[in-house]
Amino acid sequence: MRRTLIVPALLLALTACSSGGQSAQSSAPAPADTAAATAPAAGSFAVITHGAPGDSFWDVVKNGAEAAGKQYGVKVAYQGDGDPAKQSQLIDQAVSEKVDGIVVSMANPDALKESITKAVAAKIPVVTINSGADSSKEFGAITHVGQSEDVAGRGAGEQLKAAGVTKLLCVIHEAGNVGLDQRCKGAEETLGGTVERLQVDVSNLADVTSKITAKLQSDKSVNGVLSLNPAIAMAARDAVKDAGSQAKLATFDLSADVVTAIKDGELLFAVDQQQYLQGFLPITFLNLYKQNLNTVGGGLPVNTGPGFVTKDTAEQVAKLTEAGTR
Repeated sequence: MRRTLIVPALLLALTACSSGGQSAQSSAPAPADTAAATAPAAGSFAVITHGAPGDSFWDVVKNGAEAAGKQYGVKVAYQGDGDPAKQSQLIDQAVSEKVDGIVVSMANPDALKESITKAVAAKIPVVTINSGADSSKEFGAITHVGQSEDVAGRGAGEQLKAAGVTKLLCVIHEAGNVGLDQRCKGAEETLGGTVERLQVDVSNLADVTSKITAKLQSDKSVNGVLSLNPAIAMAARDAVKDAGSQAKLATFDLSADVVTAIKDGELLFAVDQQQYLQGFLPITFLNLYKQNLNTVGGGLPVNTGPGFVTKDTAEQVAKLTEAGTR
């Protein structure tokens, strides 16, 4: 069983007070050096993910990281690339720039291991996010922020089983992404039926719709589809309609379109890993490490999910997705 760590908001404030009967006007001001000592230390942090710019999921992660940077008065440079070789180059570049900390998602941990261990060897603290939790501690990261993909998958499988799904199509949109396979495996463990994987290319959504349509038309026993990405969810929704299928549809992760589809009854639910926190919390943790050598997690991941957005909660969440925080 995994432990979930709930991290409270950190508020830093300076307060002035008077003692005894002394009036506020006669109170001595705080020395300048005291104020300086309590102000956040400036820093520079690199956020390097496997999500390309413009991706609805990763845009929310970016929003969280940049909001934290603004709150703490530190520089945050966000870059995303789905090619692990290019991601490694971005990590190496951040090391050469001597940043104060690196945040990195590890969809392909083996491909990033050398670059991450070089960063750690250069005494640059690393926080991993989203994918690759099992390798985070081994590579020397100070903590991992994300959700347990197998736990999330099992939760999705349980809900799909309760909805009557007996044969599930699990749509994988990124080859080699360990987290996506963990999601499918988790669903397989709890569904109590058959789970079949379908590999697609997230960069060609028209083809995704065609492939899912063809599968639903050729195998009428498939009565459930689980997408692992918001854009794939919309392509799968269209495929279910095109195929004239009664298959139940669910997805991982949120977008405005996904929330609308849940409200309209086109999707059963979305597994929500609260990716805004995957941007905001690592900058918080790295800033605390720079100022005070604090670490969080005690060797365990800091879990941001899973949660589940259903028709009952979609209306409230819709306002937050529009604001770019969910």
